[in-house]
Amino acid sequence: MANSLMNNKLHTKITLLSLILLLYPLVTNSYNPDYNLAINCGSSKNATASDNRTWVGDNFDPITYIDQKPIYNPLNITKVPYTTARFFFSNFTYSIPINITNNSTVFLRLHFYPTSYQNFDPSNAIFSVKVNNNLTLLKNFNASLWLHHDDNGETIIKEYCIQIKPNENLLNITFIPYSIDESNRYYAFINGIEIVSMPSFLYYSDLDDLNYNIRSVDTGTTDYKIQKDKALEMVYRVNVGDIQVPPSNDTGMFRNWDNDYPLYLEKQYPYSVQNDYGDQLNYLENTIPNYTAPELVYLTARTYGLDAKDNYNVTWNFEVDSSFTYMVRLYFCEFEQEIKQVGDRVFQIFIDNTLAEEYADVIMWSGARLVPVHKDYVVTMYSQEGSSKIERVNLSIKLQLLPANINNKRYFRDVLLNGIEILKISGKNKNLAGPNPKSIALPLPHQVVSTQSIKKNKITIAILVVIPFLGLVLVIVVGKTVSWLWRRFHGEREDNSKTKNEGSLSLPPHLCRYFTITEIRAATNNFDDVFIIGVGGFGNVYKGCIDGSTPVAIKRLKSGSQQGANEFMNEIELLSQLRHVHLVSLVGYCNDDTEMILVYEFMQHGTLCEYLYGSNNHPLPWKQRLEILLGAAKGLHYLHAEVKHKIIHRDVKSTNILLDEKWVAKVSDFGLSKVGPTGISTTHVSTMVKGSLGYLDPEYYMFQRLTLKSDVYSFGVVLLEVLCARPPLVRDLDKKTASLVCWFQKCYDEGVAIEQIVDPFLRDSITGECLKCYCKLALSCLHDDGTQRPTMSQVVGDLEFALQLVVSEEGSQFGKAEKEGRYMKGPQFSQFMSDEESDLHFVRSHTYKESTLSAWPSSQEHPFSEIPNPRPRSYSCQNLKVYI
Repeated sequence: MANSLMNNKLHTKITLLSLILLLYPLVTNSYNPDYNLAINCGSSKNATASDNRTWVGDNFDPITYIDQKPIYNPLNITKVPYTTARFFFSNFTYSIPINITNNSTVFLRLHFYPTSYQNFDPSNAIFSVKVNNNLTLLKNFNASLWLHHDDNGETIIKEYCIQIKPNENLLNITFIPYSIDESNRYYAFINGIEIVSMPSFLYYSDLDDLNYNIRSVDTGTTDYKIQKDKALEMVYRVNVGDIQVPPSNDTGMFRNWDNDYPLYLEKQYPYSVQNDYGDQLNYLENTIPNYTAPELVYLTARTYGLDAKDNYNVTWNFEVDSSFTYMVRLYFCEFEQEIKQVGDRVFQIFIDNTLAEEYADVIMWSGARLVPVHKDYVVTMYSQEGSSKIERVNLSIKLQLLPANINNKRYFRDVLLNGIEILKISGKNKNLAGPNPKSIALPLPHQVVSTQSIKKNKITIAILVVIPFLGLVLVIVVGKTVSWLWRRFHGEREDNSKTKNEGSLSLPPHLCRYFTITEIRAATNNFDDVFIIGVGGFGNVYKGCIDGSTPVAIKRLKSGSQQGANEFMNEIELLSQLRHVHLVSLVGYCNDDTEMILVYEFMQHGTLCEYLYGSNNHPLPWKQRLEILLGAAKGLHYLHAEVKHKIIHRDVKSTNILLDEKWVAKVSDFGLSKVGPTGISTTHVSTMVKGSLGYLDPEYYMFQRLTLKSDVYSFGVVLLEVLCARPPLVRDLDKKTASLVCWFQKCYDEGVAIEQIVDPFLRDSITGECLKCYCKLALSCLHDDGTQRPTMSQVVGDLEFALQLVVSEEGSQFGKAEKEGRYMKGPQFSQFMSDEESDLHFVRSHTYKESTLSAWPSSQEHPFSEIPNPRPRSYSCQNLKVYI
């Protein structure tokens, strides 16, 4: 098979030589790889990464094989190797010489940055990857489908453990674009390739070590072995304790250790345990080498939680492919001073809801405090329906307190875990490839009929269809005539010049006004860039003029997006039936000439976001902010309670609260909206996670259970945005302050002075009583338990009360001394957030990457001319949607 592949015209091979420059020593690490190659694909030059690691260009003819730079780079990614990429329309192999004397096991990492490149549609990047022509790593892989959220600079890394046989001197990595015929142009691409040698028995079984074993969760035996005929895929590598360990801080093998919350940890209780005693790990009493995991993994951990009073399992959830066997490695190290001997801390471990360890005692395993240890397990995952089709299923890891009836008075009723690794094990068919996390429809080869076959059957087909065709033509003519008369009778305008393409959408004509593409082009001067007032992942927004004088906002969706098409149809069906003073009205739509366009009423002052941060607009006074929030809350209350079928907006955020010429707030963008739960016994809608990062309800994110209270949580984030004048997520800040919700909670818990929380513009205009009311409302909206959050009706009531406080304060006459006594001039959080009856709780949010796209610019100067210029604001308004 290898010879036939080499002789294929569409197959090309390159050999990378002169690798000596890349094999530099890593003196600060506990493992020095014998082989360390990093390839900067699509570049003819070497590049140095931020960690001083050299990435070599792949150096071959760029005319034959295309090298590209991202044309849409929302975060201005400058990190090697994501600044360039290599593209292939036919099979292509990297043949890399591997000269390792003492080691035959390597890490292979494939780096992908799925974004827009010149003349390349990301949806057509569908390909497979094989190693040495016999091991399948990826099949019909599309990197865009692996993104947690769209167009935000997220990169995808696929990591494998590959065995190099003694008689093999080359590692062949073959990229195979999906192919049907010349009319279907799919392609493959790659940004970077890493090959790093690894210790022989880091994950593989040492058959000579009689003390090492892997416990099978399925059978309960300990005789399972991972031998060198297997390949492994690293699916998850997590540092338990909410601290990420980047590749540069690994033990020399450039592994990345993700933080565990909130992506994987089901519920967080304060606090993650961390070693503060300055002790050093003790490897002398243990057989585990010091390169097995970084020290930071062993010195951070999760326990049961200091303030946890209810009985629960500490649980991590990981989505994996069914029909594969997985190695689960759990890392442990007792570093708390109170835990000194066997029996001090004992707990149980469940993997995939099966008891894996009935009596887990880390001191018993390791022999002493501060001695690292790990335990390995294997579990086979099956599809939920029992079918042979590979599906995505949940693999859970649960730590449970030892049952109280076990007779041991000495032990602490607590649990401990420091790190998790989950690796997929290849089967007999030499395959590691699973499905994409989101479905993708591909034409099958047998569906393609050759031109020659069509010619041979022309006469037969004509004979078979000519008679019924005549009758069909008659029916169509009559039907078209009746349809034309009907439309003419109802005054629907026809444009004889249009070439309408209905595509896959069938839009009911009675929902709202239909615009032809000719009318839309006339309204925007053929989509002239000067009329662009907004840009987002969906496409451009133009200011247009219809019927001679009516201003409108015209949202032109990007072509070819099935997700966009679904949102397009959803928004038409919803908004055409909803009318409320605090909802943006849909004027009409266009589904013509492959275009999907929505036409809205024009909102003169743009988004709420751009009056908080990210623009040069004057900041809004406190009273006006409350009025805007009250209007938006009324709009959401209408969706939740005043329509026939409850509607969950699912994308509440400050950029979706628009302001008209009178500064009236209106909720917009219903592309992700969903009809809420129906029936008395139904509490939620089970659906995949969609929304905007930083605003997602943690319960919805973790369990895919969407409720009306999910909107309430998102609105709570908006409340903090309005108060603090900063985005929910700021990647450039340190971890403690990057998340607005976490930062606010930390300040609340620690009693930080109010000057560090509230927008400085508001400090002299918001009173203590109003601030107390407002913060209590925000905290209640952000409760980690959705059932404890208020309804939007209650939110409306609380905002009306806060606004009434402002009105009363403005109407009262009091002296300067009284004013200085009442206004918040630097109090602590504890002084106004300590009501005993309050059961308010913050849920910690996760820090995601943030877009730098700008939102709608304002076209008119702010009317509050007496307001001084605010401090410079450098944040971005735009938040990207997430599809998981």
